[in-house]
Amino acid sequence: MEIGISTACLSRLKETEDALAYIKELGAASCEIYLQTFYEYRPEFARKFAPCAEGVEVRSVCTLANNFEPQLFCASRRVRGDGFYWLDQIMRSAQLFGAKNYTLQGLITTPASTEDFDGWGGYMREITCFCARYGIRLSVENSVTGIYNRPYIFQELKNRCPELSGVFDLENARRSGYPYTMYLRDMRGAISYARISDVDEKGKICLPGKGVSDFAEIFSQLKAVGFDGPVLISTPEFGDLTELKTSLEFLRETAEKA
Repeated sequence: MEIGISTACLSRLKETEDALAYIKELGAASCEIYLQTFYEYRPEFARKFAPCAEGVEVRSVCTLANNFEPQLFCASRRVRGDGFYWLDQIMRSAQLFGAKNYTLQGLITTPASTEDFDGWGGYMREITCFCARYGIRLSVENSVTGIYNRPYIFQELKNRCPELSGVFDLENARRSGYPYTMYLRDMRGAISYARISDVDEKGKICLPGKGVSDFAEIFSQLKAVGFDGPVLISTPEFGDLTELKTSLEFLRETAEKA
């Protein structure tokens, strides 16, 4: 498996472009670019800082979901139009970064939200087709606050939007209260990449290798559903920057043994 880092890890310490440069400096094979502001969504930003990504495989671009993604699922064409304006900006930026995927949370939901799979599937098809015009694949992540907040939802969406792929997020799987293996089985054969973190004895999020998670077993479970792709560290919960390098090396060694 290829081990990389999301710029989200460094969101509290560095601007996005500096985070990207640092990930390259660490020698990570791949990354995810987390765009946090409307300013960063614009192609002008990507054009200026895309050289920072040279030598690193940009697996995906993701954004602060509640900035505009819920608008993409609105019945009002005018409201959806605003959402697609920003998605267009991000797709142009993703092309400049050489990204393969756009990672979506979509609607802001709760376990009590009404499920409208036919309606959601229609919106997903529209978004998928829009992204495909730019050569970008749409991937939906499992998220406790997003549209995919329970294990069976991905298959319901994919039945209605066959081109859809998934992003496995270990931290969100833990927070959902469901076994993470249920999400893996739900996304079997359609995982674009995985995001991982660790937890300590008290349940506090930390970098992989700093906690109690069995990553050999996690890698084994990923392989069991046919996944052998990019695995990205994705948590800002650490102190010194050297810890990130140590975690990267730990995961490389664990992946090789697995």
